Amino acid sequence: MSSSEFEFAVNTVWVLVAAFLVFFMQAGFAMVETGFTRAKNAGNIIMKNTMDFAAGSLVYWAVGFAIMFGPGNGMVGMSGFFFRGVTAEALDINMSPYAFLLFQTVFAATAATIVSGAMAERTRFTAYLLYSLVISSVIYPVVGHWAWGGGWLGERGFIDFAGSSVVHSVGGWAALVGAAILGPRIGKYREDGTPRAIPGHSLTLGALGVFILWFGWFGFNPGSSLSGTDASIGYIAVTTNLAAAAAAVTVMLITWDRYGKPDVSMTLNGVLGGLVAITAGCAAVSPAGAVLIGIIAGGVLVYALEFIDKVLKIDDPVGAIGVHGVCGALGTVLVGVFASEGGLLYGGGTAQLVVQLTGVGAIAIWTFAAAFVLFKVIDALVGLRVPASEEVEGLDRNEHLVDAYGDFLLKPAGNTAE
Repeated sequence: MSSSEFEFAVNTVWVLVAAFLVFFMQAGFAMVETGFTRAKNAGNIIMKNTMDFAAGSLVYWAVGFAIMFGPGNGMVGMSGFFFRGVTAEALDINMSPYAFLLFQTVFAATAATIVSGAMAERTRFTAYLLYSLVISSVIYPVVGHWAWGGGWLGERGFIDFAGSSVVHSVGGWAALVGAAILGPRIGKYREDGTPRAIPGHSLTLGALGVFILWFGWFGFNPGSSLSGTDASIGYIAVTTNLAAAAAAVTVMLITWDRYGKPDVSMTLNGVLGGLVAITAGCAAVSPAGAVLIGIIAGGVLVYALEFIDKVLKIDDPVGAIGVHGVCGALGTVLVGVFASEGGLLYGGGTAQLVVQLTGVGAIAIWTFAAAFVLFKVIDALVGLRVPASEEVEGLDRNEHLVDAYGDFLLKPAGNTAE
């Protein structure tokens, strides 16, 4: 075997292993969303997470990959549908194109599944399937083409190594639009508009999901190097971990100070916020820079979650908008500040920062506009929200004819008490 053939094989294996890790993140999202919501909707959450990957895999293979990586123009790819004619040479990669396809498929599934958490416990399953398919096949791939597929953002030098904005803020901003149009869960806000806590049924499941996601991120970020022979994968793993740890500690300290006790669920979201924020610059910032990005993300996240809940009055059961939308955009912008080459703090001036702000703004505008049209069309066609009686009883029984905890006596379903 020649050295070039060996490198091709190593890269293929590495990207496949990373793809498997990112696929396992679907289990993490499922556990976070299930744990942070009520038992009467657990089966519905699991079904949604299963189908956004299963159905999303099909539409991304058929349509999404071509839009994202096919030859086209600065805005959209226009060839390679159903993966026809796609080669390693055409993609300019040194690995099996099928390994690359799988890796990109699990990324698309991540963007789609983010939305389900913010719209949990009151969305029709049919509506969920429709918007998940469109996000995986069109909304996310267009942004991916701009940044990674030879599009206009990539040509301007936009840095989003593994998708703080391309993946996470797309999911977060779509979640914001969807949750706003959908409206809050019954009982979430009192008559005077103040929010009421609706505790999830299993903090343990939520924590398990966070640890699975943290583990999967070691495929998400280092895997985006697309090279098993690149020594930077170790470096990327370290910056990824440091940002997550710094964000978690920051959130713990802030909530301890503000609430008198360290908040468990918000600290768990702090881990995710740090991971999301470092995803853009994990290969471009120093370990110290990663810690600072984590601290900033953790601090911003606490106030973002409160602002979304108390001021905007948007009901997000799992905190997806703050974690993925806000921290995704923030982390992308901070690359322009902390990048070791070209960052503002390293004498690079404002050029990279302007590029980063341009990318974040363009991605937000596209996602907001596309998601708004999508959700309005779905609402008109099939309806976004289940009837109030079904929401009170639970989506498991009404949408799927199951009880996720059939052998357990659950608390009576109904409006949340004071």
